Amino acid sequence: MDTLTSPYFWGRGYTKDGMSKAAGFIAGRFAELGLKPLTGNSFFQTFSYSVNTFPDKMQVSINGKELIPGKDFIISPDSRGVHSHGNLHQQDSTHFVDPVNRIIVSLEDKLTWSVASKEADYTIIQVDKKQFSDIPKTIDADIDNKTIPDFKASNVCGLVKGTVKRDSVIVISAHYDHLGGMGKDTYFPGANDNASGTSLLLGLAKYYAANPPPYTIAFICFAGEEAGLKGSKYFTENPLIPLKNIRFLLNLDLEGTGIEGITVVNATEFSKEFTYLNEANNAGKYLIGINVRGKAANSDHYWFTEKGVPAFFIYTLGGIKAYHDVYDKAETLPLNEYEDLFKLIVQFNNKLMK
Repeated sequence: MDTLTSPYFWGRGYTKDGMSKAAGFIAGRFAELGLKPLTGNSFFQTFSYSVNTFPDKMQVSINGKELIPGKDFIISPDSRGVHSHGNLHQQDSTHFVDPVNRIIVSLEDKLTWSVASKEADYTIIQVDKKQFSDIPKTIDADIDNKTIPDFKASNVCGLVKGTVKRDSVIVISAHYDHLGGMGKDTYFPGANDNASGTSLLLGLAKYYAANPPPYTIAFICFAGEEAGLKGSKYFTENPLIPLKNIRFLLNLDLEGTGIEGITVVNATEFSKEFTYLNEANNAGKYLIGINVRGKAANSDHYWFTEKGVPAFFIYTLGGIKAYHDVYDKAETLPLNEYEDLFKLIVQFNNKLMK
C-alpha cells in the first residue's frame, strides 16, 4: 500500500503515466510470485476509453486569497480549462456564478472527487466551507484540462493453476486504479480505495502460488473502475477464460479497516455461498460481524453477476472516513482486520472447492 500510494504512481490515474506504472508494478509482482498469464504470454488485457484529465495548471484565488488544490477546493471532473478573472454573483447560500467565464463556485461540506469521460462547457469549482468562510465575490482561475478520447488502460490478469480441477476457477479481483492527479502538484493516493484491496489480492496471490489449491485461482486487477467499471465491463465482454468456468468471484474493494466488520454485496443473491462465508467466520472467529447487502452496481463484481457469474463484493467497515479525497493515505489505515479477512477468504475458498 505504501508503494501504490506513493507519488511515483501519482494516484494510479490519468496523468504522469500513473495507471500504466501501477499496472507494470502489479504484473512484475505476478511474475515474481510465479503466476502465469490468464492467456497468451502477457499479464495485460489492454483497452481504451475517453477521459477528461488535468495535467498542469490548477490555480484558483477567491477574493484574492489563493486556495490549495485538494485541501481548499477541487474542480468537477468534467470541467473545461479556464484562464480568467471575473466577478461572482450569488445564486443561493452555496452557489456563486461568474457568467462571463462560465464558472460556478459551490460551497461544500466535503470535497469528493471522481473521474469524467467528457469535457463540459463550464467549470465547477467546489470549495470546502470549513476552509473558506467569506462570501465569494471575485475569482481568478488558471486551470488546464486535456480530454483524451482513447486513453489506454490495462487489466492485469494472472493465475495459479489448480492441482485437480484446472477448469474450475475461483476469481479474486480488485481494481488498482484511482483518481490520479488534479494539476501537476496534487494527487489522490487512494489507500483504502483501492490500494488496500490490491494489496490483499497480492497477498493471496503469494499464498496460493506457494500452496496451489485444487481449483485454479485467477487474479484480476481491473483498470478504469473509478471511470465507471470500465475494466470489468471490458473483461466480461472479452473474457480471457470462459465465464461459465468461474465457480465464484470475490471482489475486494475498501479493505483497510474492519473494526465494525464487513459488508457483503450480493449476500442475498447467493445464499448458499453466504452460508459458507458465515460458517467459516464462526469457526475461525475472525470478524465481529458480516452485514448483508443485496445486489448493487458499486464495484467490479457487477458486470460478472449480470453475465450469470456468482460473485460477492466485500468491503470493510469502521475507521477512517476519507474517501475520494487527498486524505486517503496509507498511514491513516488501521488495517484492523486485514489478517483475519485474509484467513476468512482462504477458508471460504476451501469450502467452495469441496
